[in-house]
Amino acid sequence: MMKRSFAVLACLGLGTLVSAHPHFNKTITADLPGGVQAVITYNTTPSNEGRATSAPVGIFTSPRNPKLKLSADLKAGDKVVAPAGEYVIGVVKNSDTDWTMALYNGTIARGAQPDPTKVIKLESIFESKIAPADHMLIDITPGHGKFEGRAVLTLHFGTLFLSGSLSAPEPAAAVPAAPAPYIE
Repeated sequence: MMKRSFAVLACLGLGTLVSAHPHFNKTITADLPGGVQAVITYNTTPSNEGRATSAPVGIFTSPRNPKLKLSADLKAGDKVVAPAGEYVIGVVKNSDTDWTMALYNGTIARGAQPDPTKVIKLESIFESKIAPADHMLIDITPGHGKFEGRAVLTLHFGTLFLSGSLSAPEPAAAVPAAPAPYIE
């Protein structure tokens, strides 16, 4: 009887080990235009669509408080988008079909309401026709569409995919003026 109990416990333990769903910490470092180093740290938390759906409109929301640390002021042209420091990466729900990428200056204690005066809304693109991500994915990538030539912060959480501009467009190369037409 003792051997059988041990065998059952061993199988249960092995089954738990095999079916364990690992989550791990990630760190991403990017050197942005203007000499700003951006470091993202987060945990690969499962995408909980229910939490996103029930988020209140107009309130900063962040799944597990991923962090963005900036080594210097982040600027778009001459305008400072975010001063050097540490931010929580999150979103603001504008409606059931529209979201804005946002940064929260400082930290938010678990269960605390975010101070709206510390929220920095980034110029954003919300896309809903992207394949869902089972776990939260955050990155800094080159922009596309209206963000072409910019560094963007991306957040993919279930079917929620947001890009938030972290920089001004790269200056376009000077185009030489067309020669004047020859007129006799």
